[in-house]
Amino acid sequence: MTFNNKAILLAVFSLSIATLTHAQSGENTYKQVCASCHGAGVLNAPKFGDKAKWAPLIAEGQVTLTAHAYFGVRGMPPKGGNPNLSVEGFADALVYMVNNSGGKWTSPDAKTVAAINKEVEARKAGSNKK
Repeated sequence: MTFNNKAILLAVFSLSIATLTHAQSGENTYKQVCASCHGAGVLNAPKFGDKAKWAPLIAEGQVTLTAHAYFGVRGMPPKGGNPNLSVEGFADALVYMVNNSGGKWTSPDAKTVAAINKEVEARKAGSNKK
């Protein structure tokens, strides 16, 4: 095996581990933070796996839905009620829920996280206007 082949295999392996890590952290965050409402449909929260309820939310797009939910929307508190939850952690939990409810999202890269943060800031600015 040449050096280039080893480098390619290492890169693919690293990417696979990173993807798996994000998926696992998304699932763990869902179980620890989100399941109490999204498991039972508390306050009309879309239930985990309910494709019909999730479809219009998924259609909003990953940046918009993640930012609005992270900020707090309808009966959902900001950050799902966990004030220490990062945008990245929240986004991975949402990816986990979406992908188990009819969507096909990926863990957000740096560009997507920046777009989510920008949308969160726009929501904050809009909520400060009276």
